This record gives sequence, C-alpha cells and structure tokens, in this order.
Amino acid sequence: MLQGFRAASQSWLGKIVVTVVFGLLIAGLAIFGIGDIFRGGGSNAVATVGSTQIPAEALRTAYQNQLQRLSRQSRRPITPDQARALGLDRQVLAQLITEASLDQKTKDLGLRIPDSAVVRLIQEEPAFKGPNGAFDVNTFRDTLRQAGLTEQGFVQEQRAVAARLQLADAITADLPVSLAAREAIHRYTAERRAASTITLPEAAAGEIPAPTDEEVTTFYNDRKSAFRAPESRSVNLLVLDPATLAKPDAVTDAEARARYESEKTRFGTPEKRAIQQIVFPNDADAQAALARIRSGAATFDQIATERGLDAKALDLGTFTKSELFDPAVADAAFAAAPDTVTEPVKGRFGTVLLRVTAVQPAARKPFEEVAGEVRREVALDKARDGLEKVHDAIEDQRAGAKPLADIARDQGLSLVAVPAVDAQGRDPQGKAVDAIPDKDATLAAIFRSDMGADNEALRTRSGGYVWYDVTKVDPAHDKPLAEVRDAVVAQWKADEVSRRLAAKAREAAERLDKGEAIEEVAKSLGQEVKTVSDLARGRGRDGLSAESVARVFATPVNKAGFASGEGVARVVFRVTSATVPAFVPSAPAAVAVEGQYRTALADDILAEYIADVQKQAGISVNETAFRRAIGGEY
Repeated sequence: MLQGFRAASQSWLGKIVVTVVFGLLIAGLAIFGIGDIFRGGGSNAVATVGSTQIPAEALRTAYQNQLQRLSRQSRRPITPDQARALGLDRQVLAQLITEASLDQKTKDLGLRIPDSAVVRLIQEEPAFKGPNGAFDVNTFRDTLRQAGLTEQGFVQEQRAVAARLQLADAITADLPVSLAAREAIHRYTAERRAASTITLPEAAAGEIPAPTDEEVTTFYNDRKSAFRAPESRSVNLLVLDPATLAKPDAVTDAEARARYESEKTRFGTPEKRAIQQIVFPNDADAQAALARIRSGAATFDQIATERGLDAKALDLGTFTKSELFDPAVADAAFAAAPDTVTEPVKGRFGTVLLRVTAVQPAARKPFEEVAGEVRREVALDKARDGLEKVHDAIEDQRAGAKPLADIARDQGLSLVAVPAVDAQGRDPQGKAVDAIPDKDATLAAIFRSDMGADNEALRTRSGGYVWYDVTKVDPAHDKPLAEVRDAVVAQWKADEVSRRLAAKAREAAERLDKGEAIEEVAKSLGQEVKTVSDLARGRGRDGLSAESVARVFATPVNKAGFASGEGVARVVFRVTSATVPAFVPSAPAAVAVEGQYRTALADDILAEYIADVQKQAGISVNETAFRRAIGGEY
C-alpha cells in the first residue's frame, strides 16, 4: 500500500505481500488481524515455520476476509463448501506460510527496519494525507479506526512487510540479463513469417455415404461414454422473494403520495445556483467590504479585483445545495436572492461574501407520471418487511413435515416443479432450465441433497429464500443406441469428414515437399492458393487460427505442413519466408523485453529461495486446528 510496496507489487513477492496484506485495506479497509498475525501464537497455532507460528485467529480472519472479497466480486454469497472446492482455505494458509517463512528468515538474518523508515513510509502514503496534501494524523487515525486497527499493530505490520521487501530486494536487485538471452527473446518475438496456403473445406471431403448398421453399432460401442446421459434430478422449489410478495395494487394513493413527497429529488432535478465568492482573512474585513458595497462606494466585482481575484477565481461554480462542501455556504447561498450580496458567512476556509448570479429552478415530474413506479417501490418495501414473517411461517410448516406443494398453496405462492435437470442446469434435451433462481448455488445444493432430506432454505441474492425438495434422482446411464442413433450417425459422419480431410491435407503437404508447385496441388484439389504475410507467433491472421500459425512457425522455410482450420476444415501451407529485424538493444521494445525477462527471472529466483527457506526452517501444519479455524471439521 505504501509507496515502497506499490513499486514492489510488480514482482512475485511484492504481489503476495501487497495482495494479502494490503489488498483488503485498499478494497474495504479490512486487513485481516494485523496485530495478531505477527505476534506469534500459543498452542492454537495452525502452522509453524521454524519458530514462527501462525495463530488460528490469523488464519480465520484472513479466510473470512478472502471469502467476503470473493462474494463481493461475484455479487453473490460464497458458501464454505464452494470456497473449499475452490481451494480458498489452502490458498490462504499457503499465503500465510509464505509470509511466516520470510519473517523467520528476516529474524534469522537480524534484519530490522528502523522506526524512522516506518514513520516515513506511513507519512508518504496518499491515503493518510489531508486536504493540504500533507500527512494528517487525524486522517491516519480515522482510517485505522474504520479498519478496526490499532496504531501499534499497524506500525508493527509495516515494519514486517518492509523487512520482507528489503530481503527480496537484496536477492533480486540488479539481476543481469545476458545479451545472448535478449537476442534470443528478440528473435522469438520479432520473427515474422509468410506462407502460401490451401484451405480444404468440409465439401472437399466429398460425398459421405450413410454408415451401415454394423458401422453405427461399432462406433456407438467404441464411444458409448460420449452418449451417456448425466445424472438428473426432479425437484420442487418454493421461492419466497420480495417481488413475489409485492402487491402494488394494494398500495393506497395516500401511501404512494407520501413516498413521492418524501423523495422529491428522485423524481426530477433539484435547484441549482451559480455562486460567486470572495474570501476574507477575518470578519472585520468582510463587514467593511459589505458596507462599501451597500453604500455604493464599490461593487462586488471591484472588491474582488482589489483582492486580486479574476473572473475564474471569483466563480465558485454552479451547484445543487447538497453538492456544496461547506454547509454554512450552502445555507446562505440558497437563502439569498439573485444578484444580491449576502452577509459575511463564516465558512470552513474563512469568512466569505457570496453572490448568486443565476438560478436554475428545480424540475419535478408530476405524481401521475411516476405513480406506478412509486407504488411498486412501496409494495416491495412492505414485502421486505413482511418477508421474515412469511419465512418463519413456512419454516414452522416445514418442521411439521408438510409438503412444499401444500405450503405454497397455504401461503399463496407458486411452486416451481422442475421435471428433470442435470448439474449444468440443462434438461434431458440439453436446453437450459431457466426456472431455477440463483442457478449456480441452487443447483449445487440440489445435487448435494438426497430424496427426502430436510434441506435448509437458501438465501437468494435478492434477499429472499428458496426451499427445495428432491423428488426423484435419475442416475447417470448409457443411453440405448435406438435413443441416440441420429446423434451417433451425425458424429460418425463428422469423424469421417475429419479423417478424409486430414488424409488429403497430409497427401498435399507431401506433394509440396517433393517439389510440386503449390498452384498445381491446389488445382488438383479444386481450391485456390492464398498468400499470407506478416504472421506473428500467437496471433491468428487472414483466416489462419493461432494454432495454424503455431504450426507455420514450427515448420522450416520452404517446407510444407498442415493444420486445423475453422470448423472441420484443414489448411495446407508452405512456408515461403522468415524475417527477423535487426536487434537494437536500446530500442524501446528491446528495453521492455529486458525488463519482462528480468521480472520473470526474479520471480523464479524468489520462488526457489522461498522454497529453500521453508525447507530449512521446516513447516508443520496442525490439520485439526486448521479445520477448526476455517469453520469446523470436514
């Protein structure tokens, strides 16, 4: 987060440090347990690196904050099961072990960051600077207070991070990049090739006769798993959502008008005023200037000129009342009549005289124009207020083993019956099932459940609930040939087309390598020759896919080859040239390549160094404490 750390975030180690330690503070001011992570721990350590312990609370806090961060990014809750499936728990532990390994090494080496350096880093951090651009202790303390941190814990963490970065800098500083390596990279990245090509489309495979029954049966038996039906489940869903409970027609005219009056600014534009301002060092000077203006001895503009203000400095701007930073100025400006000078106003930045030069009146849509929208909003608010009551009533009925269909009828809700859905959300015909709310989370829960299981309600992103009962499980099974015959025949034909085109492409490439002109080969195949140039590695061009271009670069000049084209097509090519521009070490591209290579080299060295540090220090993980820290045994 601090300037030194921001620069270091370009390296592998820096990314670990900045992401794990500071990423959460920048995103949400929620650093995980800074004070506790590096104090060591007691017997509740989840892991130990040498003599450095990782307390359970440190892992728990880090894990929960990472879980919350993922939930914010995906805009949906991430369940503990989903987090474990993603490996989030092990990732967090690995990050903390990496930090502890470096802390152990800095301790062994006696590295210590002096107080003056830590203070300087904190004072240089932009997030802690006040309106004047200098370090502001109140801003610093407010930021820490919002994050739930103490000054002592925060300073301790900065010292630890700075020590890690100092160690990393010592290992990777001024890594040499040899001229030979830079030239090799230049040749690889800057090389350009040209080729003559022949494209063999699907039609080039010729007429494909229908397969015999024996061929179909053999093909089906050899690839039976490709035509296997996945497990599917039948499920009943009861969805309780504010939108399903909302009854806009039941909202009275008085309720809608009350909402409309309470939120006037939402249904139009508020009044704006163009304001001019002269700032004075004290109240006396402002009163004296006002007296001269009112006596006619001077105008407002003349007073501004005397104080060295040009027209640009005089104009404060055009604002709504809520947009003005200073409440005293806002109140005075919006109470003043146009083209009059106010009494002196004691604002946040001094005493001022104000003049309103223009007024843009507020514009507001009539109630009748927005009545439908307002009624829907009131109805949704009422539904949200009553949602928990309905939820509790449904839970009581569920506790009495009442079927979802009966509960839905009693509560006036619709029951969603899904005849069959697989884990990817498709029906037996392969079409997406759209009736399932929050599909990813709901499907995962459905396929973790069993028939007759008493399932907990799922919370939806809209703030509602979903209850679900699995009514039938159809296990994965092989579909009989009679059921999938059309699909088998279609796949057989596609494979046959691919086989024929590959054979023709191979034969054409062999003819080219024997010296036959590419025009003659193309003519015999009924196709045209195309020339493509300026081909670069990793990029498709002129109908050639990235894969085809890779094959071109893998083939010597004046030699032929073939590759897959679009769809089932094949591309036959002969490489006609390969050029590499001269290597100029001082060129911007060469300098950039050198920097990228140096960064990659530093990444490798740091990775090996950290692995060696961990090997020497020794790592032990308390699996029981680990499982408890992230939310229980599993």
